[in-house]
Order: sequence, then structure tokens, then C-alpha cells
Amino acid sequence: MLKRVIAVFLTMVLILATATGCAKHATKKTESAVDLAADEKYAIVTTSIEKAYEKREIEGFEEIMKEAGKDYIVCEPENGTVAEQETFIKDLIEQKVSCIAVSASDAEALQDLLKEALNSGIDVCSFDKPAAPSSRELFVNQTGTTQIAVTLMDAVLDLCGGTGSWTIISSTSTSSSQNIWIDAMKETMKDEKYANLTMEEIAYGDDNYQKIYNQTMSLLQNHPDMKVICVVAPESMQAAADALTAAGSDVKLTGFGLPSEMKEYVGADKCCPYFYLWNPIDVGRLSAYVSIALYNGKITGELNEEFKAGEMGDFIVTEASDGGTEVIVGYPYKFTEENIEEWSEIF
Repeated sequence: MLKRVIAVFLTMVLILATATGCAKHATKKTESAVDLAADEKYAIVTTSIEKAYEKREIEGFEEIMKEAGKDYIVCEPENGTVAEQETFIKDLIEQKVSCIAVSASDAEALQDLLKEALNSGIDVCSFDKPAAPSSRELFVNQTGTTQIAVTLMDAVLDLCGGTGSWTIISSTSTSSSQNIWIDAMKETMKDEKYANLTMEEIAYGDDNYQKIYNQTMSLLQNHPDMKVICVVAPESMQAAADALTAAGSDVKLTGFGLPSEMKEYVGADKCCPYFYLWNPIDVGRLSAYVSIALYNGKITGELNEEFKAGEMGDFIVTEASDGGTEVIVGYPYKFTEENIEEWSEIF
């Protein structure tokens, strides 16, 4: 009889352990600046299992959760689909986790499900790609939308020599964060300063290397007078750089990229004189701090709230461009021939 009971128990444990594709982590309680309850469990949901950028965000999230001694779950869609994110979130709702931090690959598609999480008492924040304002409490923004728009437009202006045509490469047409940045760039272009610039096209690479490569080649063919390609999807820049190099093109590349992937392409005599990004590890760290603060009632996501995020310092909740609220990690950082070697070893 005892053997039978043990067998049933072990079977139940096995079923529970394999019920979700998320990776579960139990951490030991350690001394931390954050005062936490013992039964908390947090979750981070990325858009893909393959992105080096998001691996670094997870690294930052895990660092803070381990420091705080809390259980956490990492969910990475194997095929990078919204359907996979939906499956993960449904499972997290059933588990009644404390807070879900999600990079929303499609804000509209996830809206109802994230509202369900909120209505069930689960806190929700988003990072990298914002969830809809009605389905999140707070967005952890890599950097301010206005700062992004002005930074990228000034780079395009510089590399075009003040006049000429240019294009954009984005990930998908449904990428909420990138659409917001592109809209802000269009608005910034209304300034007389950019009057001699012409944006020809927005191409979408779907975060697929071969498609990005092909799209870049198509842009070269369709716009022979193009001077600059601006990439707003960090994972897309290397494929674009490979295409420009293979074509022997004089078109210059800028925008957002990963230092580790762009090291060989950066320089005054290469296709990418300089580019920008922020530290994705810090995005993950702040997402963890925000998750903890929301669940413990330190913040609610209301405008002008202030909170401390450990050694990252003090943050204030501000209004986001989509009408919701956000906290901003920092400002775009410029990677050049002088500093690329150092940063390429970090991410």
C-alpha cells in the first residue's frame, strides 16, 4: 500500500513538473534591500528563446530575483509566436504567480489575457515591448521615446550629410515599441532641421536573419540613391550589415544593434560608423525590481510615484507615449570604433 501511495505521489510530481514549457527556479533566501514575503513567485516572458538580447534581459531579471531569494519562472517561446506567449501566460495565471513581466510581441493580441491576469489579482508589468496600457500596471522602458527619436534622426541626418533618402528596418508590423519609435521619428522629421531628408520605406524582417538580409538587398535595389539604413530592431542589424558588406555598398548603417554582433562592422571606413543601444541586463534588473515593488505595494504604477531599485538608484513613474505609465531605464548609448571592443565582451 505504501509503495502504491509513493508511486502515485511521484507521478503527480512528474506531471506538475512537465506541465509548462517555462523554466522554474527556486532560490535561497539571502539578505536583500527588498523586503519580501516567503510565498512570492515571479515570472518573465520573453518573445523568443533565440535572441541574445533577451538572454541578457533574463540574466538581469534572474540576478535580482536570486539576490532577493525568490522563486521565479522564465518563459521563452521556442518559435517566437504570440500563441506561445498566450500559452505561457494562461499557465502562469493558473499557477497564481505574484507578477508577470512580459515583453509583448503583440500588445493587442495579449490584451484580454493580461487583463484576466490583473483581474485575478496577478500584477502585470511589461518590458522592452509594451503591453497595452489597459492590460499592464507599468512599462519598463529601455529609454524615452523622444530621446530615441531625436537620437536616431540626428544620426540619419549626420550620415546622410544633411540631405538625401533613407530607409528603416523594423522587426514586425505589430511590434508595439518599434512602431512607437517610428511614429516619434516621423513626428521629429517635421522639424525644419530634417527638411532635406526623405524616408523612402519601412521594411520588416520578422527577426529572421535571411529575411532581413533579403530585405536589405531589396532596399538597395529599389532605392539606388539611398544613403542610410536605420535599424530599430537590435537583432536585425548584423544581417543588414552582412548584406551591405556583401553588396559592396556605400550605404551607411545605424540604429540599434548588439555590440557583440556588430564589432567587425563598426568604423569610419566600414558600413556602420556608429550605432546605439542600452544595457539589456539593466532592463531585466529593473523589470525584476518593478515586479517586486508592484506585488509588495511599494508602487501601483500611478503617475509620479517614486521608488528605489537597489543599486540602480531612484526612479519615478512617468507618462508613456501610449497613454499608460512607465519607468525609463536610461538613455541610448553610442557605440563607436573606440569603445566597441570593450562592450562586445559584455553583450
